[in-house]
Amino acid sequence: MSPLDISLADLIARLDEELPESNELARISEARLRAQTLSDLGDQLIDHYVSKAKQTGASWTEIGDAIGVSKQAAQQRHAPGPFERFTELNRHGIVLAQEAARTHKHDSIGTEHLLLGLLGETQGLAHEVLVAKAGSERRVRDAIEEVLPPAGAKALRGHIAFRPESKEAIEQARRVSSDLGHDRVGTEHMLLGLMRAEESRAAQVLRHLGFTSDELHETVTAAIAERRAARDE
Repeated sequence: MSPLDISLADLIARLDEELPESNELARISEARLRAQTLSDLGDQLIDHYVSKAKQTGASWTEIGDAIGVSKQAAQQRHAPGPFERFTELNRHGIVLAQEAARTHKHDSIGTEHLLLGLLGETQGLAHEVLVAKAGSERRVRDAIEEVLPPAGAKALRGHIAFRPESKEAIEQARRVSSDLGHDRVGTEHMLLGLMRAEESRAAQVLRHLGFTSDELHETVTAAIAERRAARDE
C-alpha cells in the first residue's frame, strides 16, 4: 500500500492554524467533526470502487471478501443508494453539506447546507456559476450565512437527516439531469434543483444574488456547453 498524501501531522497543523485562539476542549470538538467527515469520505471511496467492481461483473461474495465482511453485509452497506447517479464532485458536496450542518450544530440538513456544500466543492460547475454571478465566493458565503438558523446546543454524531425541502431539491436535481439528457447528476444540476425548490432558503439566497429561475437555467446550460467544448478541443 502506498502512503496517503495526508498525515496526522498535516491534520493537526491545519486545525491548529485555523483555530489559533481556541482551547484544547474546543479543538477536541472540531477534531471529532473532521474525523466524521473523513469517515464519510472513506465510505464514498469504498462505494466508488464497489460500483466499479459491480460494473466488471464481480459478485457480492467477492466484494465482501475484498472488504472483509460477509456477502450480506457488503450488499446491505454498498448497494446502490439515493446518490448512485451523482458525480464524485456532487457527492463530495453532499458530504460538505453534512459537515456544515454538524459544524453549526443543526439537527438536519437544509437547502442552505446543500448550497454551502456546492460552494465548498471548488472544482464543480456550480461553484463557478455562483462566484461568477456574485463576484466573489465571500459574497455567496455571507448571503448563505444570513439565512442559517441559530446554532444548536450540541453537534450530532453519525447520520444527519435531510429536511423535506432538501429531499425535494435533490429529486429536482435528478429531474433536471434527466430533462437535459444527462446520465449523471452533477453540481450544476444540484444548483438548478435548489432553485426549483422555490420556498427553500437556498432559493431565497439565489434570488438575493440576482438569479431568476430562467436565467440560472440558461447560465448553467451555457456553462455545460462551454466545458464540453473545451474538453473536445
